[in-house]
Amino acid sequence: MAKPKKAKIWFVRLLKTGIVLGLGGLIALVAAVVVAMQSLPSFESLKSSPNGQMIRVHAADGSVIVSLGPSFGRWLSYDQIPDIMTRAIVSVEDKRYYHHPGVDPIGMARATWFAVENRGTGRRMQGASTITQQLTRNIFLNNSYSFGRKVREMILALAMERKFSKQQILELYLNKVYFGGGAYGIDAASRKFFGHPGTKLSLPEAAIIAGLVKAPSSYSPTADADAALGRAGVVLDVMQANGTISSAERAGADLDHVAMAPEPPQNSVRYFTDWALPQLDTLIDEPNEPLEVYTTIDLGMQNAATAALRANAPKGTQAALVSLDKDGAVRAMVGGLDYVSSNYNRATTAERQPGSAFKLFVYLAALEAGYTPETAVVDEPVDINGWSPRNSNGRFAGEINIRTAFAYSINTVAAKLGQEVGFGTIADMARRFGITTPVNTHPSMVLGSSDVRLIDMTRAFASVARKGIAVTPYGITKVTTAEGRVLYTHQDDTSRVLVAPWVAAGMTDLMQTAVNTGTGRAAQIGRPVAGKTGTTTANKDGWFLGFSSGITTGVWMGRDDAKAVGGLAGGSAPARAFASFMKVAVAKRPVEKFDTEVTLPEWQLEPDNEAYYGGPDDVRYVDEDGNPIPGAVEDGPYPSGPDAVDPVETPPARLDQQWIDNVLGRDTQRNRQPSEPKPQGTGTPRPAQPAQPGGATRPATPPSSPPVP
Repeated sequence: MAKPKKAKIWFVRLLKTGIVLGLGGLIALVAAVVVAMQSLPSFESLKSSPNGQMIRVHAADGSVIVSLGPSFGRWLSYDQIPDIMTRAIVSVEDKRYYHHPGVDPIGMARATWFAVENRGTGRRMQGASTITQQLTRNIFLNNSYSFGRKVREMILALAMERKFSKQQILELYLNKVYFGGGAYGIDAASRKFFGHPGTKLSLPEAAIIAGLVKAPSSYSPTADADAALGRAGVVLDVMQANGTISSAERAGADLDHVAMAPEPPQNSVRYFTDWALPQLDTLIDEPNEPLEVYTTIDLGMQNAATAALRANAPKGTQAALVSLDKDGAVRAMVGGLDYVSSNYNRATTAERQPGSAFKLFVYLAALEAGYTPETAVVDEPVDINGWSPRNSNGRFAGEINIRTAFAYSINTVAAKLGQEVGFGTIADMARRFGITTPVNTHPSMVLGSSDVRLIDMTRAFASVARKGIAVTPYGITKVTTAEGRVLYTHQDDTSRVLVAPWVAAGMTDLMQTAVNTGTGRAAQIGRPVAGKTGTTTANKDGWFLGFSSGITTGVWMGRDDAKAVGGLAGGSAPARAFASFMKVAVAKRPVEKFDTEVTLPEWQLEPDNEAYYGGPDDVRYVDEDGNPIPGAVEDGPYPSGPDAVDPVETPPARLDQQWIDNVLGRDTQRNRQPSEPKPQGTGTPRPAQPAQPGGATRPATPPSSPPVP
């Protein structure tokens, strides 16, 4: 008898202890819920609290070109939310929603049993969270999986149920929950996925949206339409099983004929926004408020740029374009032919050899050192520490002037100028004008053996167009909050002078001659244009960069794998794309004349193809630094040795002053007497003459026939 009596005593003690602990726990829970209730914001405050930062990007004309970050539709009150939407979400997410106090004991018991059955498998407890708990987690907590977070979530859910009605909680939930595709709330989801407001949701559409909550990224129609429809079918089955809809309604819910809103195309403007928006981190300090970002992009010019590249890029190649206004405002930026298939921005990120386009810095350094467009130089064989560049036609023109050498992109003259002014000086000039990639000082650097970025090269040409004042590309003009509070405004900096105005004017003289009579003739647009072509060995890259009427544009074409492209040269497809784009870009701008007049080069020459040596396919002649490969020349198309004879070539069309008058539409005809060719010189530059105001130079008189090498 003693043992039963003793056991009874212990049982009573344990029962009392349990009751005491239970009462203590209940009191603590009630106290925690009361404290949580007092700390909860009001219903109106919860309605207005943001879920994240939204950014709207505006074009130069103020139109919105893209919205990034979370998307919020119109707030729908409980009475405006379709009844079928509330029934769908309750049925699939929390079928006992109207019968529990914020925490569902039955659901917790089922989830606990699931966890016990699957212990050791790594699978989490499932099905325990009510709609109220999900709402509190979205608003106040995070998605970390821990016991402490779960306890706080339950306390807040109980407090929410005490402070707000079931209808208010559903209103908050359906307007704030994330449905995928950047859409928060059923109105934003309905507009994104179906193209109409959330007040007009049908049963199949409501089922699709209700099914997204479980896994928005996986079931979003924009990510996987088939998965979204499959999940919606599960939702409809659950609704029928719960008695939310009848079997007839289930049978009539045709998911296959739900009209999905088409996803807007990802056009080339995304290359620009991907480049410009990361700059916000350095311009402003506002991580929460919605932002209105006003940019420089001109949608008309952007569309013209895309069309010009697609129409002219050789098959199998990629292309990029950057266009800058006078102050550096980016008016167009295309980083590739198709943003959807490749969002790699070749305009701002890719590093490629510029070929003869790099001669910009060679001639800038020469002009600054005292050369003028009229200075005489000699096109003749050159040997610089074993490096002997050739012109692509295998000929040497003898004594010519700087203007002629640049217009026809004579490689030997560029090499001699580099040796004269110093390769380090040229590298410093390139860095001065904004080249941010490493620049080598090997002799071959004068022919563009250093990798550069298109945006940097375009910036350099724009600084010449601005008469030597530095140009810094920018894409953001102003940033405000959604309420209009100004956070940032761009200020133009004109304080950095890179070269004297007469140096920039002399460079413009050379470049407009290259377009009108030299390698860049395909870039003519019926108004003054100054520019330069660039072609790398084996035609791997083609460039054209130039400016007219306040707009500077750079074009690059080539393959991403840097393989040869047959027939690609800077004066062909890139120059044509430049002209096609610029005709649109400057159409509404006044014609701007340069400080120097177009001047005919001294000699009538065949434009150089800008390869390091020989024809475009003679890749055996040079290594990656442009240095000769021993023994390779003997196998090439050009004869060698003391008895070598240049091949006979058909002379090009005569380029005289009348031809220039026709190109520029001049009405006056000029009567000129041809002069005799000048005698061959020794290659020593003539003493530099002071430049005329504005950089004007004396026109050269064309010869009656080309020189004989």
